Amino acid sequence: MTKFDKSKLPSRYVTEGPSKAPHRSYMYAMGLSEEEIHQPLVGVATCWNEAAPCNIALSRQAQAVKMGVKAGSGTPREFTTITVTDGIAMGHEGMRSSLASREAIADTVELTMRGHAYDAIVGLAGCDKSLPGMMMAMVRLNTPSVFIYGGSILPGRAPQVDEIPEDFRTRDLTVQDMFEAVGRHQNGTMSDAALDMLERVACPSAGACGGQFTANTMACVSEAIGLALMNSSGMPAPYESRDQYGEASGRAVMNLIEKNIRARDVVTLQSLQNAARVVACTGGSTNAGLHLPAIAHEAGIDFFLEDVCDIFRDTPYFVDLKPGGAHVAKDLYDVGGIPVVMKELRKAGLIHEDCITASGRSIGEELDLISREADGKVIYPIETPITKTGGVVGLKGNLAPEGAIVKVAGIPAEGQVFTGPARVFESEEEAFEAVQKRGYEEGEVIVIRNEGPAGGPGMREMLATTAALSGQGMGKKVALITDGRFSGATRGFCVGHVGPESAYGGPIALLKNGDMITIDAVKGALTVDLSDEELAKRKEGWAGPRETMYASGAIWKFAQLVGPTYKGAVTHPGAEAERHIYMDI
Repeated sequence: MTKFDKSKLPSRYVTEGPSKAPHRSYMYAMGLSEEEIHQPLVGVATCWNEAAPCNIALSRQAQAVKMGVKAGSGTPREFTTITVTDGIAMGHEGMRSSLASREAIADTVELTMRGHAYDAIVGLAGCDKSLPGMMMAMVRLNTPSVFIYGGSILPGRAPQVDEIPEDFRTRDLTVQDMFEAVGRHQNGTMSDAALDMLERVACPSAGACGGQFTANTMACVSEAIGLALMNSSGMPAPYESRDQYGEASGRAVMNLIEKNIRARDVVTLQSLQNAARVVACTGGSTNAGLHLPAIAHEAGIDFFLEDVCDIFRDTPYFVDLKPGGAHVAKDLYDVGGIPVVMKELRKAGLIHEDCITASGRSIGEELDLISREADGKVIYPIETPITKTGGVVGLKGNLAPEGAIVKVAGIPAEGQVFTGPARVFESEEEAFEAVQKRGYEEGEVIVIRNEGPAGGPGMREMLATTAALSGQGMGKKVALITDGRFSGATRGFCVGHVGPESAYGGPIALLKNGDMITIDAVKGALTVDLSDEELAKRKEGWAGPRETMYASGAIWKFAQLVGPTYKGAVTHPGAEAERHIYMDI
């Protein structure tokens, strides 16, 4: 009754043979036909919810995916999982739920797929943590898998009125501009009326944040790593024509089932390296340094922060996107998207072309189909890049023995070295309050500690603080380091992922006001002017990790399980320890 041999597919446990009559009765109750029951069952997983514009279009797009699955002789089974949207969680206790939600997404997708014995997955996601969470589930399960991004938001435009500062009137707006507008408002250079007008127009449609922030960075990763169809991440969410990519993704997963191409055939060390290249050349989010190791972990591949940063170091930065540049995701799509970017990387020999993709073709075969060339405005030719090294840089030194990461896209070379005295804060709230009150000095290095994955807990992003600094015109006059992390929308010289984190007694826990810190993104160093003996002495007198108010619940559980940042802040042993592969049960 089906062209697929179900004797080797997981769904045989719920559809085949006399003993599965009770299971089939449930399926008949949902309106499935006998033919549909005996076809491969494909999970169509979405992170749809009404939390934010990133997710609101996913349910519509899932229907197109289901049509593609049906056209390929499969039976789609739609289900949803959670999302925590950073733009709304930002700047308060809600942000502690963000990174933990990545793990919850991967876990709940895994549990649903296992519990119902689905044979493959098409995953749709739109928010910062839902993209890596969905990809992690695919690799963990090692099923035939296709990822599809929900698409970016359209850019906003400010009313052309004198009340609004001119620089806001003359550029495309994203949510980043709203966070920076808060800083302007706080220092008295933006009126209540202007702030009110801007908040009504900055985010004009469904879709994820429009710059090369974390969502769009990980969307680019999905194509570069091979889990998504080429160019599927570029088209903005409101475009109904996005549904063509959904339908094609549904057909593609049926092809992968037929050819037995699984997620770990796609996600290899080489494809992870391809993904890191694309992050670097687009000036992507530093959060990729967290999520790429986590995806690798699900495949049993050691690909840590330092490995990611090695690739960042020798990859030219040639795609001019916000926040460091001028353009938004829609602009990149309009000039050819990630396929054109990867085509430029190939010219320099920086792409592994043999990696298989969701289409069943290799990266090289896919790029052979691309006729468009770099436009020279959004995508520069790789021979004449914006800078010769990547837009994101890894740092190491006596202040970060396990590494740290900083985005330098848009920062001139002379601005990539900063030395100044530490101004230490024990939490983001403490730092944000000081920034609001101008409780810092030009030339200082603002230190925010106790915000790592375990110590925060939750490794919050610091966009509210960094955007307020930028809004006050101080983004280039101070630096900031933290064992937490930064939004992809962060501008300025901001170092995140400092490890070991404060809760583990890393050097960041031992800093005092006035300690001289040097951040050198040219050499890749993060150091404090203290001897090993002085650091050891301070470690002996360290009072231990700060107590948090999270003594139970999901965030407490995350804090107990989470591993070091440089390994991706993961919460289970990963493929290296697994004793079976789901698809082979």
